[in-house]
Amino acid sequence: MPLPVTVEVNQSRDQYGQQAIQLLLTNVSDRPMTVAAAHLASPLFRGLVLWEPTGGLELPPGQPKSLPARLPAPICGPGQSTTRQSTTRQFTAQQPVATVRYSQAGQAGVREVAPVAVDPFGVLERNNKELCLAAEAAAVADIALDRRLEVAPDSRTAVVRLVITPKETGGAGPGGGSMTIESIAGTTLIAEPAESPWPRNVRIVPGAPRTELRLHIRPARCDPHAVAEDKVGTLLPLNVTVGGREGQLKIAAGAGLRGQIYDFVTSACAQR
Repeated sequence: MPLPVTVEVNQSRDQYGQQAIQLLLTNVSDRPMTVAAAHLASPLFRGLVLWEPTGGLELPPGQPKSLPARLPAPICGPGQSTTRQSTTRQFTAQQPVATVRYSQAGQAGVREVAPVAVDPFGVLERNNKELCLAAEAAAVADIALDRRLEVAPDSRTAVVRLVITPKETGGAGPGGGSMTIESIAGTTLIAEPAESPWPRNVRIVPGAPRTELRLHIRPARCDPHAVAEDKVGTLLPLNVTVGGREGQLKIAAGAGLRGQIYDFVTSACAQR
């Protein structure tokens, strides 16, 4: 007998970098149902991926609805690339399984089903790799964007400061506790000026002094929707190698800096 509900894993742009995903539930039966609880078990994560309901969710027949869910801590296997070119897949022996508790019109009581969840975009694997990379990096140094933005007098360029604070001691992984920022990528909002390229191959070693990388920036785009529709434009991607892993480490601007970057891009674009 087919299960009355299917589950798919996805992630919105708003959730990217927030350690959150979506569980897309679809009622494939011919009766309305009320979902009381849902969670996902994956071999990529410790504990359950939980949807925390504030009440029952009404799910009409044939209608999908997305439930926000927080990711627990990742289970990290051997170091490997987090880039799109990597073809190695982790933990393939077990698929993610969802558990859905629901009641249905015309049936007494609360039922529970456990369908295998579909992850067509590899959301769970990608988040696992990114979180494991972030954990390896955090063992070497704290990396953050300073909350102040230095805008040039002509308002056409600005400087953000990437602050690197190495830990006193590092881990004993394949990298010997060191990390290398191979390059820094632009975002949908900001890019490096041709005359002031961003640094490359910056090696970070535990016990080293605190350093700041001054990154000159310019607007990456000036269409009317650049700031208004921004979701990830203030997540600065660092291409790093650490602990036998390589991939992108996203450094988020705090709320204050994020607002300053929006104002800068708006002002700089107005002068073009």
